[in-house]
Amino acid sequence: MPAAPSPPSSAALRIAIIGGGIAGVNLALGLQARNLPFTLYERASGFREIGAGIGFSPNAERAMGLLNPDVLATFKRVANPNGEDYFRWANGYETDAIFFSLYLGKDGFQGARRSDILEEWARLIPDDKVVFSREVDTIDDNDDGLTIRFKDGTTADADVVIGCDGIRSRIRQLVLPPKDPQSTAPNLAAIPHYSSKFCFRALVPMDAALGALGPDHALKRVMYCGPSAHIVIYPVGNNSVLNVLVVLSDPLPWPDAQKYTARGSRSEALASFADWQPSARKVVNLLPAQMDKWAIFDMYEHPAPSYVRGRVCVAGDAAHAMGPHLGAGGGMGIEDALVLSAVLERAEEVVARGREATSKREVVERALRAYEVVRYERTQKIVRLTREAVDLIQWRDPEVGRDADRFGPAITQMFHYVWDYDVEEMVHEAVRSFEGGKSVE
Repeated sequence: MPAAPSPPSSAALRIAIIGGGIAGVNLALGLQARNLPFTLYERASGFREIGAGIGFSPNAERAMGLLNPDVLATFKRVANPNGEDYFRWANGYETDAIFFSLYLGKDGFQGARRSDILEEWARLIPDDKVVFSREVDTIDDNDDGLTIRFKDGTTADADVVIGCDGIRSRIRQLVLPPKDPQSTAPNLAAIPHYSSKFCFRALVPMDAALGALGPDHALKRVMYCGPSAHIVIYPVGNNSVLNVLVVLSDPLPWPDAQKYTARGSRSEALASFADWQPSARKVVNLLPAQMDKWAIFDMYEHPAPSYVRGRVCVAGDAAHAMGPHLGAGGGMGIEDALVLSAVLERAEEVVARGREATSKREVVERALRAYEVVRYERTQKIVRLTREAVDLIQWRDPEVGRDADRFGPAITQMFHYVWDYDVEEMVHEAVRSFEGGKSVE
């Protein structure tokens, strides 16, 4: 069968991005802003984003601006205006009252429909830079580069392959092969694991949401907390719909580890909130009568020991999948994209200049090591904090329990660890590491 299009051979580096979700599209736009040639390969027949709403925190917005000004401008055009610049937590089980509010910054942590923002970002990528319906099978490491072999029999050549192919990443499986070379059993770190949480999610017409909840809740960001469950709501689509996420702790194994979803219903969700307060139950009652429930998988229990193998690496959920409980997953993918764009720009300059004695292989490997140096510790810590955050929210933290006075400082510290991050210095650290300067400890 014919080969898939490859990045132009005249370029110093041929860059292949695998996966067209948030991380992959943002990486493409970061490379595009730096005039670096790339090809993005997506296994679906078009760009698509699973899920309802998504919010991007202040650190993610700063990373967007440094990655490509068009990325940030596009997000702000699509983002829903905040009803107020606070995240509010309500005691959904005992009192129905707001017990803590956290300031988000002016127009901070705005939300959007996932499909809306991905579609708008994807419009910025030229059609000839994207190849759809390509699912990776293997990658061959050759002296003169990498050969990507797709399941349809086509191939493509590259000097670097970046897996942005999500939580069930094929590229992660190739970066982390079986620990025993004689075994076909998967490396546990190469596959995601059930976090003992599942969720119902929906986009509810705003008229229905306003009728049930009133503007003080339907037009603002609220989280209802209680024992072993919580609910998050915020408006998206220019206040045309309410994003609803209902999360339940689940002591039982997920029925099928190969599938994200199982059939569920509003009545099942309502039964879990039978003794909760009216506001929380009104939100749950807005869900469709029949819908899927989604398992929340992450990489907390078996983290990837490395994001890089030679000239292949993973980024975004493929590297450090986490739950939604700190609203950090999408932003971590954008931070990854920013660092990769910066170090590959330097690598391209070094290879094009041709003055160093090192080979193209060595330059690429050095760039990917620099990426891992600045991204590994931060992303792994946020995977852990996300697990700790959901314990706080669901009153399962042994020290905080349902104590509102302790909850506020604890959740604030977690969110601000995500938000208060110098993404510009992160880029400088990565470039210094690539150039042989002091690495991040």
